[in-house]
Amino acid sequence: MDKYRIESHKLMYHVTRVNEWLQGGLVYPVYMEISPSGVCNHRCIYCALDYMKYQRRFLDTNILKERITELGRLGLKSIMYAGEGEPLVHKEIVNIIDHTKKSGIDVAITTNGVLLNEELTDKILGNVEWIKVSVDAASCDTYAKIHRTKPADFDTVIKNMSYAVKSRNLSGFKCALGMQFLLLPENQKEAVLLAEIAKDIGMDYLVIKPYSQHFFSKTDRYRSIKYNDYAHLADELSSISTEEFNVIFRVNTMNKWDEGTRSYDNCHALPFWSYIDAGGNVWGCSAYLSDKRFCYGNINESCFKEIWESEKRQNSLRWVESELDTCQCRLNCRMDEVNRYLCNLKHPPEHVNFI
Repeated sequence: MDKYRIESHKLMYHVTRVNEWLQGGLVYPVYMEISPSGVCNHRCIYCALDYMKYQRRFLDTNILKERITELGRLGLKSIMYAGEGEPLVHKEIVNIIDHTKKSGIDVAITTNGVLLNEELTDKILGNVEWIKVSVDAASCDTYAKIHRTKPADFDTVIKNMSYAVKSRNLSGFKCALGMQFLLLPENQKEAVLLAEIAKDIGMDYLVIKPYSQHFFSKTDRYRSIKYNDYAHLADELSSISTEEFNVIFRVNTMNKWDEGTRSYDNCHALPFWSYIDAGGNVWGCSAYLSDKRFCYGNINESCFKEIWESEKRQNSLRWVESELDTCQCRLNCRMDEVNRYLCNLKHPPEHVNFI
């Protein structure tokens, strides 16, 4: 059971915001992704953001905190710290997370987990809704090849997550702890073993997800991968799930990748989320980080309200609505399920009154 709706979306729980959008009103984002650091301590072979060049840049803590306070007032509900770099590299990440929580915004982290040591875990666990760690193997050697790092990092991650479970349970925090496994030819034989490891150390879930080719990425070795070749893993992985531990095998997302189609012509999701890169730029879509048509402004130069209400953003939204060809967009983008939902609201089928 996918109780966190990872394979779907949760926008339907924000009825007021969706209704404001349907009526043509100004909508501030519900969710945001922020990259505190452009630096990453790994060089994963599948990295979609390799074209960002892992720049040595970090968000200014004081400016970011000012913007987070403002975002809380504007109605932002959640922030996931992830991005083009490893978020835990930022030296002030504890301070940033603490301030985010105090601003009334839910916090999540996507990380490779190597830096999530005991000291850091104890400082942030009570302020975080969930932590998802990318662990794309079940052995040191395969992990090192995929993450392009030293083999010992695999053991470090397993040790760190084992401690996080113990600390969470001892403290009574509600933070959900999960792992993510991007299914590739190099690691497909280790998916079941990682599920067993994750279950044994007390993870709440393991997500098995497909690759998605980024159109700016230097990496294209998996462009032709077909996931029907791995469909047999679904039953074996499902048998590992229990009431306490769930394997989420993203078969619907894999099917969409194999089919190569989408059911909507326009991207409607941009008003509901945004992305801030490690240089402070505010983007409408994380798949277009090098396309200035999607850049709304910079938090180092303007407050968020000015950026969100600017003519530059309005021009971007108008261009997206009239000219963006979603057939050229990244398959299985972050907002794909949200777009399917919003498209149905915009263009309902006949007989909708017969509920």
